[in-house]
Amino acid sequence: MNAEAPLIEIEDLSVRFNTPTRIVHAVRSLSLTLGREKLAIVGESGSGKSMTGRAILDLVPWPGEVRAKRLTFKGADLLTMNRKARAALRGRNISMVMQDPKFSLNPVMSVGRQIAEGYRAHQKVSAAEARDRSLAMLEAVQIREPGRVFDLYPHEVSGGMGQRVMIAMMLIAEPDVLIADEPTSALDVTVQAQILDILDRLVSERGMGLIFISHDLPLVSSFCDRVVVMYAGKVVETLQARDLARGQHPYTQGLLGCLPDLDRPKERLAALKRDAAWAEA
Repeated sequence: MNAEAPLIEIEDLSVRFNTPTRIVHAVRSLSLTLGREKLAIVGESGSGKSMTGRAILDLVPWPGEVRAKRLTFKGADLLTMNRKARAALRGRNISMVMQDPKFSLNPVMSVGRQIAEGYRAHQKVSAAEARDRSLAMLEAVQIREPGRVFDLYPHEVSGGMGQRVMIAMMLIAEPDVLIADEPTSALDVTVQAQILDILDRLVSERGMGLIFISHDLPLVSSFCDRVVVMYAGKVVETLQARDLARGQHPYTQGLLGCLPDLDRPKERLAALKRDAAWAEA
């Protein structure tokens, strides 16, 4: 990570939901920093990965409650910032690509119009200028015939193209931070490689910070710079991505042990054995 000040600083972040029967702790005492780098957050479903991204964006749904000792973006305190100012950061300075474009795109609006609308929400430009900018962004995420795709509806595009449309929509305002929640999980290997190449190029060219939420340990070990491993809402280990295979925490080792290895095939994959103490450590 660069020596310059972090883009995002989080200290002792907690997200909990008060239900009629109990309190559910989705994120517990999480601390991390993000520079102009690719930071992965990995762990099982329910470990708090996506909820961490939503907490940064102030998108935790009711009855969720977010608390932290420190939560800043480029030094600005997000905890004391008023709702209007924080909402203005969303999309313009910090964007999030959701996991499945089918549930994130408006089905009754063309994809190009949705990109342009997002741009005009943050920039005072004409409809014609927003269209030109949207076409340029579609081209930037390697969509052929952007003029044709601009007028398509979400059901008319493939999963890979829909994911590129989402990335274009989130990047058109040139944010400083992009949170990508499982952006390649539903894509085939070829399209996945193309999406990763786009993200890598945009991070390096624009100097963005990327939070890459994923289940795919081999992918993040080769694509990202650092990895945060989460279990039951807590960070159990943070290490350089290239060192992920040598992770020390039993949970990290357990996740790695569950993966098939074509070079050293096993008769039976290991089952992850959990320890209640991991959640309390």
